[in-house]
Amino acid sequence: MTETPKLILGLDPGTAVTGWGVIEHARDRSRLVGHGTIVTSAREPAHERLQQIHEGVLAVIDEYRPEASAIEELFGGVNIKTALAVGQARGVIVLACAERGVIPADYTPLRIKQAVVGYGRASKVQVQQMVKVLLALPKVPTPDHAADALGVAICHAHSMKVGNLVKTGR
Repeated sequence: MTETPKLILGLDPGTAVTGWGVIEHARDRSRLVGHGTIVTSAREPAHERLQQIHEGVLAVIDEYRPEASAIEELFGGVNIKTALAVGQARGVIVLACAERGVIPADYTPLRIKQAVVGYGRASKVQVQQMVKVLLALPKVPTPDHAADALGVAICHAHSMKVGNLVKTGR
């Protein structure tokens, strides 16, 4: 029985830069389909920045038509102002995904590092190097936020596999 390839959108939320990455995953292998960032200016009012993020995520979904999506959860060690701003960005990202029917799974930074590197306290550089290796790329994808989003997509691909194994009893 052959597994149908699945397109997965990974998202690394931020108000200044939101990273996105799309992979195709089948038979324990993932390959890069596309990646990039949605960049907003700090000179713009917050509502316009959130609208740009929302529209940017919709555009990515409309272009790539992913069947699944995943988003990184907020990191606990940030200040309250940053957490609120990133929470708003996450909200419009989740809304955009919901509008297109690809509700994102949530993953903590710890879980993403464990899935990609095998170690929950891995550095950002280690995660990005493993993204390069796992996607068989000649170099680490840039910018950093896009590489991080690809890590989120890889985490989801690994989590889907574990979920399927649990369902089938293997």
